[in-house]
Amino acid sequence: MSLEAHAEELRVQIAHHNERYHTLDDPEISDAEYDTLVRELRQLEEDHPELAHEDSPTRQVGGAISTTFDPVEHRVPMMSLDNAMDAEELSAWADRVTKGLEGDAPTFVCELKFDGLAINLRFEDGQFVQAATRGDGHVGEDVTANVATIDDVPERLAEPAGGSALPSVLEVRGEVYMTGSSFEQLNERALAAGDKPFVNPRNSAAGSLRQKDSSVTARRNLSFWSYQLGEVVGGPVFDSHVAMLEYAAVFGFPVNENIRTFNTIEEVAAHCTYWQEHRHDLDYEIDGVVIKLDDVAQRERLGVTSRAPRWAIAYKFPPEERTTKLLEIQVSVGRTGRATPFAVLEPVFVGGSTVGMATLHNQDQVAVKGVRPGDTVVVRKAGDVIPEVVGPVLNLRPAKSKPWVFPSDCPRCGNPLVRPEGEADTRCVAPDCPAQRDQKIAYFASRGAMDIEGLGEQMVEKLTATEFVHDPADLYSLTVDQLVELERIGETSATNLVDAIQASKAQPLPRFLTALGVRHLGPAASLALTNEFHTLDTIMSKSTEELAAVDGVGEVIANTIVTWFDQKSNKAYIERFREAGVNFGDPNAALEAERARAAISQTLEGRAVVVTGTLANYNREAAAEAITSRGGKSPGGVSKKTLALVVGDSPGASKLKKAESLGVPILDEAGFESLLATGELPE
Repeated sequence: MSLEAHAEELRVQIAHHNERYHTLDDPEISDAEYDTLVRELRQLEEDHPELAHEDSPTRQVGGAISTTFDPVEHRVPMMSLDNAMDAEELSAWADRVTKGLEGDAPTFVCELKFDGLAINLRFEDGQFVQAATRGDGHVGEDVTANVATIDDVPERLAEPAGGSALPSVLEVRGEVYMTGSSFEQLNERALAAGDKPFVNPRNSAAGSLRQKDSSVTARRNLSFWSYQLGEVVGGPVFDSHVAMLEYAAVFGFPVNENIRTFNTIEEVAAHCTYWQEHRHDLDYEIDGVVIKLDDVAQRERLGVTSRAPRWAIAYKFPPEERTTKLLEIQVSVGRTGRATPFAVLEPVFVGGSTVGMATLHNQDQVAVKGVRPGDTVVVRKAGDVIPEVVGPVLNLRPAKSKPWVFPSDCPRCGNPLVRPEGEADTRCVAPDCPAQRDQKIAYFASRGAMDIEGLGEQMVEKLTATEFVHDPADLYSLTVDQLVELERIGETSATNLVDAIQASKAQPLPRFLTALGVRHLGPAASLALTNEFHTLDTIMSKSTEELAAVDGVGEVIANTIVTWFDQKSNKAYIERFREAGVNFGDPNAALEAERARAAISQTLEGRAVVVTGTLANYNREAAAEAITSRGGKSPGGVSKKTLALVVGDSPGASKLKKAESLGVPILDEAGFESLLATGELPE
């Protein structure tokens, strides 16, 4: 294919995907894949200027305008942003900025890049009169009625302090988005109604704004962040971006609390890295950081291109959603017998790693998502979360595809699979199922349990196939001589594995409790039990009522624990670990804990304090320890019994909202320290 033909093919593809994304709110590819197409075309046009066209999508903003809504011409164009995909490209942009300013030092303003829909809000004489989408940058869509349902958008501007006059025209620009908690509630309602779940918060927000019935939009619980001004008539002249945002805040527009200014691009890069690592701490989705020059005069000197300002750039995080081919659907059987469908995928790089398999959760989810072998599907991997198939791209489905049918028999042992009435999970209930046995051993050795390096699923299968190991307790009698008999296991590898197994005996009691695999007993409850009772023998001696009284345990977990330890076979199983020398806890810890409590004034005896967000002097564990060591409780959620909510940077929106609705006092870090010291709420 000639370069000219390839450029034309790229233009056609980009135009198609522009329409799917901006007009139909039904994209076929991820943002990252779209960006790759645009960057390829831009590079081709830069290397071969004769291939560049005036109507090239590389010179356009957004997409075509939908005919569903009336067109709105923007008085001040809503431009797009160029992207930087890594620190090197960010540094190259900063070099161009510095060169364009002829040595003048810039100040950079960093804002989170919200994953929503850009909107322009227009107010005349203080009254909200119009809301328009960005559209192609010059003409957008009139979505006034729908935006009017958003609580963050005022019907009328607040009167400025000091008697200042309202501007005759004020345009505030920002992002309409859907919080993570609102998105979860939306999907819960969809599933309850038997409807297909929504793909992601961004598409849900965009689709909500394009509803013909504004009452539908109102039920979607959308939110708004402001980050720019458009046309301003009768207002002050601004010399900085920060001053613009402060002006918007005066009138009650929400301005994100995570905006920061920096003097060097190295500080900016570190800020971008921080938010790339902490993007999931927020209750809304971000896909990057926007960097702008603060000084308005410097912006004017740099100017703009046909589609983007030279004084701003978007630092894009690695993609967390990609599209790929679903090759087949298989079923795995876990340690509790649960049969879980999973997708075998054409490998795709997403969320920082190559993904070849992704979860489909359960039988109902496969049906609701409507995925079939052969589909092109959206795959999502967020941080350390297990990759999942979000849904199919329906208009790319093969003509002869057929719905997938959940198997009736266990794929490992051949016994019938059972789905109890009223439950979502299907299970293999055969007590001798080899899949359950192997998964129990693998779980025992996993990172969240005994953390035995080198003992993954493949090694477990080798050990059980040779009958060296029948359950986790057998691991502690393994020898190097046995392991070297296995295929592809040398003496060094065998020695390392035996050493790792023996070293795991010293793991703290909470890890061992977790590793036992008692249903409902996870790391949090195991830690709570250990902190309260200190030894496994003490825990085993307690009644259901005594265990349930421990904060973070409760009646369901307590009942399961007591039932499990009362079984004769499990008692014998536990004794094998004792004989092997596994850590059962410290009998002296109770006395030491009592002495430590006596040394610290019990200012919070019996009272609950919840912490949300990041504190300067306490990480989450330290804050919880500061509360519990003073006799208090540190639950994960706010309730009527909560004494106070301590709020740091980037707090959880749902906790803050609930505290406000219940009238729970809200403290900053200084107030928290005062409460720890005195037990009294600061005035």
